[in-house]
Amino acid sequence: MTIDKCFQLGHITKPHGYKGSVVLFLDVDDSSEYRNIDALFLKVGESLVPFFITKSDVKGKQLILQLEGVTNEEEAENLRGKEAYLPLELLPKLKGNQFYFHEVIGYTVEDEKHGMIGEIKAIMEHSANPLFICDYRGTEALLPFHDHVLRKVDRAKKIITLDLPEGLLELYSGDSKEQQED
Repeated sequence: MTIDKCFQLGHITKPHGYKGSVVLFLDVDDSSEYRNIDALFLKVGESLVPFFITKSDVKGKQLILQLEGVTNEEEAENLRGKEAYLPLELLPKLKGNQFYFHEVIGYTVEDEKHGMIGEIKAIMEHSANPLFICDYRGTEALLPFHDHVLRKVDRAKKIITLDLPEGLLELYSGDSKEQQED
């Protein structure tokens, strides 16, 4: 399994107890959907290594896991900080205007007022508001896509429609409001 065919489920935060259990922090919206997984991949170096799960328990945004072959605290400690992955086909299907970030890379963004803006090249996740990174008239534009501006996700046409704040696109095009009115 390669990392491009997987999504990051979370990461191992610490050992749990002395029999080799580990705590997996889940970076997902609904942790209960992953309660019954029987295996996962841990990133070791640049490789994904499969681990079978012999026991699991959901505690909020964490899974307490017993992994096959991990039998003591020292072996569990060696897994601390490792990223955990699952195959993309195990992602729950989303409907309506919900989407996974990796899913919309390559989609076109359009604005209700300005029409087509450009292709989504990447998503900036580290801000309080995630942002689409798009090419707009040869300039990299950062576009918010929270619930207040997101109007429609058309998976068939690969288009996301936004209602962007007034003046935002003009920041990237260099057009002022006065120039547009002329």
